[in-house]
Amino acid sequence: MTEGSKLKTAIQTLGHTRALKDGSVRPQGHSFEFEEVPAIIQAFRRMVRGLEFDVSEMAVTTYFCAKAHGKPFTALPVFLVRGFHHGAIVYNTQLGIRGPRDLEGRKVGVNRGYTVTTGVWVRGILQQQYGVDLGKVTWVLSGDEHVAEFQAPPNVVPIDKGKTLEQMLIAGEIAAAIGVQVDHPDIKPLIADGTELGYRMLKDSGHYPINHTLVVKDSLLAAEPQLATQLFEAFAEAKRRYLERLRAGIAEPDKNDRMYQKVLQLTGADPLPYGIEANRAMLETLAGYAWEQGILKQRTPLEALFAPGSLALAA
Repeated sequence: MTEGSKLKTAIQTLGHTRALKDGSVRPQGHSFEFEEVPAIIQAFRRMVRGLEFDVSEMAVTTYFCAKAHGKPFTALPVFLVRGFHHGAIVYNTQLGIRGPRDLEGRKVGVNRGYTVTTGVWVRGILQQQYGVDLGKVTWVLSGDEHVAEFQAPPNVVPIDKGKTLEQMLIAGEIAAAIGVQVDHPDIKPLIADGTELGYRMLKDSGHYPINHTLVVKDSLLAAEPQLATQLFEAFAEAKRRYLERLRAGIAEPDKNDRMYQKVLQLTGADPLPYGIEANRAMLETLAGYAWEQGILKQRTPLEALFAPGSLALAA
């Protein structure tokens, strides 16, 4: 890689990446060549299956799964999307379901694949906080996996051909679904006041789920050992400028920005911390969920999942 080289990159335009996208912040010695995709999940798949980008945003459990299958890219501890997931599961109120444990013995839809990060977080919440035996639920997928080599557990099945999760949920063919939007009087959130519960758990226990990270081709990291630091510092600077606006009370238009502003108000801390140590508890929790749910076959130290040049970085 030479001075001034362009890095083909796919990331969303977010409040904390805007300075990167408009070119006002660049990694030292390099520039980004951004490719806009209709939905960022398309970039995940293209990176996993075709290694099409030098740098790409990626869902964390997609990355964990990809790494486990030897895909030649490695993450930096830059966490671009966070969220609360108690409200991400809805159910059909006409099926006699009184609480999460009543999902046992029933079918539950999952938008897209089994390894989708929101689904992993929701299943972990159901198991750890509500005592649901995940093995007693049949998980119905509306799509396939980004990592084609992944083999799902036997209680994971594809959706019936020609149907949608939304249709099946309204008809009572599945009891609940994760990651879908359904406007129907019979469909309600399974966990009441899920968003506010998420904020309470953040304040009480630090539970603050991570959804997306940043990955870089291994060949580039090997060719230029400083690249991990240069990229991390650029993303950190873009975030710093964004946080200045949030701290000044300048609300951003996007719902994610409003969430980060509320997190800042609740905790007084950076709502988007980068670095391994500041995020170790959540990363270990998510990796544990992925192992318990059959996505990972073995536990891997976090340090083995992030680029060596980024292990001590924090912002």
